[in-house]
Amino acid sequence: MKKFPISLKKEFSVFKKLDTPGKIQDFLNKIRINFEVGKRTCRSPLQVLKNKEAHCMEGALLAAAVLWHNGEPPILLNLRTTDDDYGHVLAIFKRRGRWGALTKTNHAVLRYRDPVYVSIRELAMSYFNEYFLDSGKKTMRSYSAPFGLSKYGSDWLVSKKNLWKLFDGFMASKHFSVLDKKTIRDLRPADKIEIKAGKITEWKKPRG
Repeated sequence: MKKFPISLKKEFSVFKKLDTPGKIQDFLNKIRINFEVGKRTCRSPLQVLKNKEAHCMEGALLAAAVLWHNGEPPILLNLRTTDDDYGHVLAIFKRRGRWGALTKTNHAVLRYRDPVYVSIRELAMSYFNEYFLDSGKKTMRSYSAPFGLSKYGSDWLVSKKNLWKLFDGFMASKHFSVLDKKTIRDLRPADKIEIKAGKITEWKKPRG
């Protein structure tokens, strides 16, 4: 693994205090949600800090940058859904041989995972029953192989441009299906109380 660039340590000095996954997640939670009003974005970690907002991909990139700064590999994991729902991106980490995840979300679900999962699949599947539409339809269908970011050098940390090339490469990376057609047919819809709880949000979308 390449080391975090020493030349960028000053720009990311805030990362020094974020020396545990819990602290990183607390930091992510304080950043407001990027509702992408007006245009889609895929901002670098430095631009997220400057704009003080992030959606799940941007939050995962920021979390991965903090992990890298602290000597751990920057790795993303994608959760892919049916076409009528939205995917979710995680920054993943390992402790004592077990996997955990850092996430940025506006909802009561699809959040942080403690490092208690023995495999990437087990970690990914911990999100399965939280992934549903207002109709109760469960939508998670696959998860990606761990996607290392250090192969992109360090430009993704500070780029002023949207990271669409990185995003496209990530989305096109290998994914693993979690269901066959028969299992999909047999899925039980989420309960009404689960659907109600899933609508709880931290941040309100600005008007206009």
